[in-house]
Amino acid sequence: QVQLVESGGGLVQAGGSLRLSCAASGFAFGNYAMRWFRQAPEKEREFVAGINWGGGVTNYADSVKGRFTISRDNDKAMVYLLMNSLKPEDTAVYYCHAGGTIERTPASFGYWGQGTQVTVSS
Repeated sequence: QVQLVESGGGLVQAGGSLRLSCAASGFAFGNYAMRWFRQAPEKEREFVAGINWGGGVTNYADSVKGRFTISRDNDKAMVYLLMNSLKPEDTAVYYCHAGGTIERTPASFGYWGQGTQVTVSS
């Protein structure tokens, strides 16, 4: 069955770094665009970063541009999110998503992981 399993979340101080990983299985990973979304308490889920199927095109939310880097390894069916210079406002549950676009739009179809918590303390 289709699975997306995120890992790498945790508690970090402001200014620190984390690398999130998402392991995919059960579908043709290399054919899908991958995105990271996040959802903070009492807020809507929002786009963070996206990468196209080949890894050559990326897209970022303005709030994370220059601090976060998305990458993928199609041989390993993995997608990553390197997060530097973390801020308290980055605190959220982070989800990876497999779909058809890297745009800053809500996901209308595709597959979701279960999420991993990132907490940034001030």
